[in-house]
Amino acid sequence: MVNITLPSGNMTTLSTYDEKTIETVRTSLLVVMLLGFCFFLYFMKMLLSVYFTTDHIRDNSRYILFAHMLITDMVYLFICFLLAVCSLYLVYLPFSVCYTLVAAASTSFVVTPYNLAIMSLERYVAVCFPLRHTEICSVQNTCIAVAVIWGLGLVTPIVELTAVLFLINKDILGLKVKCSYMAVSIIPLQSSINSLNIVISLSVVGIINMFTYIKVIIVAKKISLGTSFASKAGRTVILHTFQLMLCMTSLISSFIDTIFADRIVFLRMTFFLVFMFLPRFLSPLIYGLRDVVFRKYLKKLGIPDIL
Repeated sequence: MVNITLPSGNMTTLSTYDEKTIETVRTSLLVVMLLGFCFFLYFMKMLLSVYFTTDHIRDNSRYILFAHMLITDMVYLFICFLLAVCSLYLVYLPFSVCYTLVAAASTSFVVTPYNLAIMSLERYVAVCFPLRHTEICSVQNTCIAVAVIWGLGLVTPIVELTAVLFLINKDILGLKVKCSYMAVSIIPLQSSINSLNIVISLSVVGIINMFTYIKVIIVAKKISLGTSFASKAGRTVILHTFQLMLCMTSLISSFIDTIFADRIVFLRMTFFLVFMFLPRFLSPLIYGLRDVVFRKYLKKLGIPDIL
């Protein structure tokens, strides 16, 4: 057995080098996340400006739902970005504040798939019940649908909070924690409730998308007048399914958080960018540039026709 002793000066040099490397990597990750988030906000701002400045778009249920999805994704990514920065720089927040942020992120995460399901149903009504489309998909009914899906999204955080308040000491609300879902998930029941909610939500949305696609394709084969319209609606439903799959990639980032917990924070940030941020950016980008109406107005604003 050989004992090796490093001079204290070398140890200090290595420690300083490691600290500089860590700080460089941390700063680089922060800059990349900040640039990506700013670009995302810029593009969302352009899409929303088209929506809010065009009368016939604001009165269309399809575009109301699309604008709602954009706003929901902005809220979700803003909270996730804030939590990522807190994790990167080891910022501790009061438990109550952390739980509020995590609950808001969890709710907006579930709301987006619900919104995609409503958008698929809207296309189903447009193709299968064209004469009743204006009545069923009115602005008022669309707003009611948005309120309902937010109500459904809030069920899980409320149930979790009720369980926590009944099963633990309320003094924990005053503690400061390094904010993440793991930090506020302090009883096994919370993980079970959250997992069940995600599985049920994504399964229901997947079934709705499959149902609407099959119905739209059946109608497209039966009628001759609007096969192109029905086929386009079918492709739109497929796009919503693809958007749902992009949303599901966010679960990979959450799974990695659970595995690594407080270790390898830089790897976690990288997976955050790839599996959480990028899919939420691609989803509205693809939909917005594919849509004829939005593409027309975006070209006027200087966005090239790339899709």
